[in-house]
Amino acid sequence: MGHRLRLYVRNPVVAIGVVALALFAYLIAAPIVSLLVDAFVVHRQDTAITQQGEGAPTSYYLWRVLVSPQATSIFWEPLANTLIIAVSAIVLALVIGGSAAWLLVRTNMWGRKWFSTALIVPYMLPAWTFALAWVTLFKNRTTGGQAGWMENLGFTIPNWLSYGRLPIILIFAVHFSPFVIMLIGNALKSFDTTLEESSRLLGASRLATTFRIVIPILRPALISAVTLMLAKILGEFGVAYILGLPVNMNVLATSLYRNVYSDQKGSAAVMVAAIVLIGALSLWVDTHFLRESKRFVTISGKSGSSGAVARLGRSRWVATLACTLLFTASVAIPIVVLALSTVMRNPGVFTASNFTLDFWVGKDLSTVGFSEGILRNSEVWQSAWNSVWIVGLAALLSGVSGLFVGYVVVRSPSPLLSAALRQLVFFPYLVPGIAFAVAYLSLFSVQRGPIPALYGTAAILVLIYFTEQMPFTSRSGISAMMQLGADPEESAQMAGAGWWRRFVTIVLPIQKGALASGAIMAFISGIKSLSLVVILAVPGMDVLTTLSIRLLDVGYSQAGNAVVLLIALISFTGTYTVQKVMKTDLAHGIGG
Repeated sequence: MGHRLRLYVRNPVVAIGVVALALFAYLIAAPIVSLLVDAFVVHRQDTAITQQGEGAPTSYYLWRVLVSPQATSIFWEPLANTLIIAVSAIVLALVIGGSAAWLLVRTNMWGRKWFSTALIVPYMLPAWTFALAWVTLFKNRTTGGQAGWMENLGFTIPNWLSYGRLPIILIFAVHFSPFVIMLIGNALKSFDTTLEESSRLLGASRLATTFRIVIPILRPALISAVTLMLAKILGEFGVAYILGLPVNMNVLATSLYRNVYSDQKGSAAVMVAAIVLIGALSLWVDTHFLRESKRFVTISGKSGSSGAVARLGRSRWVATLACTLLFTASVAIPIVVLALSTVMRNPGVFTASNFTLDFWVGKDLSTVGFSEGILRNSEVWQSAWNSVWIVGLAALLSGVSGLFVGYVVVRSPSPLLSAALRQLVFFPYLVPGIAFAVAYLSLFSVQRGPIPALYGTAAILVLIYFTEQMPFTSRSGISAMMQLGADPEESAQMAGAGWWRRFVTIVLPIQKGALASGAIMAFISGIKSLSLVVILAVPGMDVLTTLSIRLLDVGYSQAGNAVVLLIALISFTGTYTVQKVMKTDLAHGIGG
């Protein structure tokens, strides 16, 4: 035992693993623990209510959030809204995405190759891009204070169409359908269609074959899609903020935001715990069903999917038209609407005199505090620079750390260290962005030991961007290291090369593609993130996403929409560049 311990201590992989474990325990576990503590101790502003001193143990916040007279508006109504929206949007996304995936993979629809890429473009855009386009089109004077395009064109727009659950559900369904298309499409691509043919030959109807053969085999992809969408919807702040708050409709993310800004730290902590619990349950369900899905593995020498394409006949043009309409609704219309909104003085007035480029390049505008077009405005350029260097640095650190984590997980002689590190870095996946931001606010808002208060600095933004991307960059690193055998390193070690030299001269050059891919995808994800930083960014330290929300909050919709278009352009260009440089694409395997 002592000899094995000495070997572990002398092993550089173990040393790196221990350091990584300590680092991520502080960056991941400590904020959550700090936040949970906040749920059970009295805060200064509540000492009079609780009749207890600051820091004393209390169950007051549990009572306030779960059973007090205010509990309905604080927690239960937002929870009900969140679940209704999530379930409805997920079902609709499964229908839309599943149908599109089937058309792309299993039919002779025209343009399958083009649509297989075009229909996943919504994945590249911030979710609240669609919410802004919706408000621009359907806002009414009753609630919005200003008419949208449709009302200016003479249509009467009811509140339930302008704001609230319906538009949020539709937007989430459209935004998340690419996840379904990718997951179900790739599953269908590898699906052995001889099983369907055998079922039909034995007399089963098409409906019976679908429910007894197809769906059970596709169940892992379906469950993964549902879990992923649920986790995203739980933490998505922007869509509900834009379309819910004007009619006082809260979801968990916006209710949490309101509690933070009203300085209700204890209540916010209880709500974060509830959100994390829902996320953990969804992950457990995902894991359970994936384990169960092994019962449905098909054993076959070849796949029957190749060439098994349904001939649509006269309905071929209907399928192509349906996919065209989906692309138009999910990509073309939102982008065109936002672009046009940035060159209109008054929304929905299509006269030559109403169009202007002032909001892009103008000077001395009437918008107080933002008197120049966004391409001239120093605040926009500062926010763009902040986005590039803060997110870029975090993405680089995340990519490098992901590779180190992958190395330790695969090469560590200690299974316990390997498993602990792997599970710890995946934990941010369970915590929706805005909840994780609240946890960071709890930990870093005051000085703790040698670590100074970081709130209001760039450091806290770098740290949270870095940590939030670790589940994905670490999985990339683990996957890459599992494909690299130990033989090259062992040969170098026998030649006298130390560990650092082996890593720099052998591992890093071989894995530079995986490192670059992980870092760039982390950068793209960070650039369009709002929920993660909306609480942590302060004026003067804005990134593009938080600047756009601040502009929209004060009614500068043209400038706010223009900034969102810049974010969408960066995100789309980055994703497209990664696909070309890495010679891969998000729709790999779909569309023939």
